[in-house]
Amino acid sequence: MIRHLSASTVRHMTLAMQGFGADRDGPEPGSQALLNLVRRLGLLQIDSVNVLCRAHYMPLYSRLGPYDRTRLERFNQGPPSRRRLFEYWGHEASLIPVEDYPLYRFRMQRAREGGGGLYKRLERFSRDNPVFIARVLDEIRDCGALAASDLSEGGRGQGRWWGWSHGKSALEYLFWSGQVLVAHRRGSFERVYDLPERVVGREAVEAPMLSPEAAQRSLVARAACAMGVAIARDMQRYFRLDVRETRARIDELVDAGELLPVEVEGWSVPAWQHVSARRRRRSSEATALLSPFDPLMWDRERAARVFGFHYRIEIYTPSHLRQYGYYVLPFMMAGQMVARVDLKAERAAGVLQVMAAHPESGVPMAALAPALLKELERLARFLGLARVQVTGNGHLDQALAGALTGP
Repeated sequence: MIRHLSASTVRHMTLAMQGFGADRDGPEPGSQALLNLVRRLGLLQIDSVNVLCRAHYMPLYSRLGPYDRTRLERFNQGPPSRRRLFEYWGHEASLIPVEDYPLYRFRMQRAREGGGGLYKRLERFSRDNPVFIARVLDEIRDCGALAASDLSEGGRGQGRWWGWSHGKSALEYLFWSGQVLVAHRRGSFERVYDLPERVVGREAVEAPMLSPEAAQRSLVARAACAMGVAIARDMQRYFRLDVRETRARIDELVDAGELLPVEVEGWSVPAWQHVSARRRRRSSEATALLSPFDPLMWDRERAARVFGFHYRIEIYTPSHLRQYGYYVLPFMMAGQMVARVDLKAERAAGVLQVMAAHPESGVPMAALAPALLKELERLARFLGLARVQVTGNGHLDQALAGALTGP
């Protein structure tokens, strides 16, 4: 018998398995709580846009409330004995638990063999410049952690590739193929690279490799567990796996009893529930602002299917063609997507600026504006900003401004 699940049950399961439902007004979460949540999600996506807050900080904030960001930074710094996260291609560029390093080695090996599939241009660059790439790797081996700007040759002036210098292209190929990892970031988010054994440790690097099938099974299972209920496409996209291989791993996980076939109200394609997926009352009451790069949002098709919320990020859309704004955060209230807010951190002025706020259709303004303002004030405190300023003139903007000034 295939179990039938309501759309509401799936939405609540998704929020529970994504870690929503914590008391965000309680004590500040410590390092272990932050690390446990990263492990639950499987990774944190990294993005260079900093108009509000770096993307990898926000998912933990949305679920746990304000926390000390230096705790997360320390997870991705220092010697292997202290490091808890490493950077690699997971969903996109991501921070990943160090213990999951073995699950990505098949991807690194395929990149070395020219079959990784992430960046065809880097494959061509590696074929055309093997001697130069080898020299870059030797320089890191001899000199220690280096950024592209530190290289003795190739850091600039040897032609452009994808807007990168030859040195940057060589380092990105070495990173993609696992021959170097990111030791840390510096300055304006510049990657500094080092040998894997000096980042995740010699023991991890020299351990026997998992078969691609075993690594993929673990990744598909982790994706399913992080989402609760998912279709094949969801599980494939969570860690950017191959479509055909994902389907084979799903069949194996069903045979092992880890995935359970289900039918979901309103879904026209087969779905599976992870055996550990549960709904929890507190998660259904979750209220939070979400980064565009939150695991709930990064797959736009899934967000529409689970939450009935059609979302796109408009950073790369010309300003005159944007519908909602440049850096728009979905606002979730009581487990439903109820508004979108275009935000900017004016750090010099100490202001969290609301450029525009847009309610979803049918959401009562009287309840929405105070709840959203509370979240905006909480976010301002997390970012070290003194106040919220509303500059838009729409209906929700006006209601927010009214709630801000009070009766």
